[in-house]
Amino acid sequence: MTEYIAQTVYFGKSGPENTERTLALARERAEALGIDTVLVATTGGATAVRAAEVFAGFTVVAVTHSTGFAAPHQQELTPKNAAALTRTGVHILTTTHAFGGVGRAVRKKLGTYEVEEIIAFTLRIFGQGMKVVAEIALMAGDAGLVPENKPVLAIAGTGQGADTAVILYPTHAQTFFDLEFTEIICMPAPRHPAF
Repeated sequence: MTEYIAQTVYFGKSGPENTERTLALARERAEALGIDTVLVATTGGATAVRAAEVFAGFTVVAVTHSTGFAAPHQQELTPKNAAALTRTGVHILTTTHAFGGVGRAVRKKLGTYEVEEIIAFTLRIFGQGMKVVAEIALMAGDAGLVPENKPVLAIAGTGQGADTAVILYPTHAQTFFDLEFTEIICMPAPRHPAF
């Protein structure tokens, strides 16, 4: 086979109102492609809880903000949602952001950007969700929570909820340039000519 045709859905607005459609489209593609691992970005945990319901029977990894991201020593994942995720067998990953961490400390202290944040700004050209799916793939890779040399489904959003879903081959932060996107299932594109 020399070509494969897949449909990408473009949303006219970014944000949480796309969550249900994003999860449904992602489930459909995961089933069609035989993908069994799902990465989902989550802040307070509501998106991951809903993803755990939609992806029952899959390996689901909920990737949270790092503790201290919003405020020192604060974890944004609520205890209620953490407990719900644990009950359903979802792996919860809380770790340093692949495109933040020490580089962000340098920016805050010295007022200059480091490579990680430049990469983040570059990926945001395709939307906030695209930056986040790449980031959580690296974080899950570093934590050993994704299969080796197998594609996974990665879901993220703009602010809250989910509006971006892709199929990719994850890797580790130290091998970032081996990260491989293979399919965009959906993403916001409010400036698309069709809108």
